[in-house]
Amino acid sequence: MDLGLKNKVVVVTGASRGIGFATVRAFAQEGARVIAGARTVDTLTELAREYDVTPVVADLGTAEGAARLVEAAAVFGPVDVLVNNVGGLTARLAGVTAVSDEDWVATLDANLLTTVRATRAALPGLLETHGAIVNIGSVNAILPDPSVVDYAAAKAALASYAKSLSKEVGPKGVRVNTISPGPVETDLWHGKGGVAETVGGAMGISHDQAVEAVVAGLGGIASGRFSLPEEVADLALFLASDRSGNVTGADFTIDGGMIKTI
Repeated sequence: MDLGLKNKVVVVTGASRGIGFATVRAFAQEGARVIAGARTVDTLTELAREYDVTPVVADLGTAEGAARLVEAAAVFGPVDVLVNNVGGLTARLAGVTAVSDEDWVATLDANLLTTVRATRAALPGLLETHGAIVNIGSVNAILPDPSVVDYAAAKAALASYAKSLSKEVGPKGVRVNTISPGPVETDLWHGKGGVAETVGGAMGISHDQAVEAVVAGLGGIASGRFSLPEEVADLALFLASDRSGNVTGADFTIDGGMIKTI
């Protein structure tokens, strides 16, 4: 299937690892010109030698960082696609009262305001190209959990923001959709300071046992496995393409059947 993404100008945030890295590679393999933003871009160097990928050091914790990323894309033309992938969580195992104001602000900034800033910077170009925005959210937006209370609230806010934005810019030709993954094989779960390490340390169990315990607490995964970053990236490709030309304001879950309700 030709997705018609060749030579499209695509901006991906949080691009250096996990879902972001897989998304950069997937768009590049489709022939897009990908501007890959992250605070560190070492992992993108080899990819940039093989594909039309431009790594850009940009901290989306500031409006200046978002502007710098979009300005780097402007060399190739107005933005056709924006994939907002920046995010992160810290497991809150000491209870909700132990989550400080500073914790809340940092989590909201990482999971909501980075998207707001990147979207604000890219929107003039997206309006010109009648482009597409794909936000990477989380099933926790509809699956509140006290162990990730601030993250879940931030992702719920992101889903609401995306829906509101889709109503404003849809009549102007820009589509806005959200992908809400469940557990994915990334550092967020498996890396240093990730969910498995944090839970395992608190419970005195191994990495694998911690993963099993968390998944069991969520009701299990029907498919029996985590999603792969590449599977999330492939969905982003489709939502960015004209093949989904009348899809906007929607939220797509990819969780291996973890959520059991309708």
